Amino acid sequence: MKTSDDGKPASGPSLKARAVGYLSRREHSRLELGRKLARFGEEDEVRAVLDSLEKEGWLSTQRYAQSVVHRLAAKQGTLRIMHELRQHGVADTQIAELRDTLETTELARAREVWRKRFGTLPADAGQRAKQVRFLMSRGFGQATIRQVLRGVDLDDLDQD
Repeated sequence: MKTSDDGKPASGPSLKARAVGYLSRREHSRLELGRKLARFGEEDEVRAVLDSLEKEGWLSTQRYAQSVVHRLAAKQGTLRIMHELRQHGVADTQIAELRDTLETTELARAREVWRKRFGTLPADAGQRAKQVRFLMSRGFGQATIRQVLRGVDLDDLDQD
């Protein structure tokens, strides 16, 4: 693509067309979309396009946050998902609402991730450390990890 003297593209789709193109592929946060558009226009132009897209309903940080949760919940813990959302500029109030929902399912999600990867309780301290590191790297909390590695199943407790 040809560029002008200032390094910006000389021709091509408008900022709004580019933005809609990105949004048609997947949800983006305002911050993320702004970064992508920054190389194609001035800061004021980008801000105006983002404002317009939000008013028209094309751009929604709430939809973006929900799509991230949906995409990552089966593989990641609450801590990791919350970190991802913060990195992309999702407001703390929206994160808090999603965190409450994720925390209610974290133990079940951690058990499933652990079951797929290991399936059996650790036989020694080395295996236990390996399983703990794995679950921590996925963003699961320490209390959840302890419950998973104890082998306590909530369904078994309900049958007593």
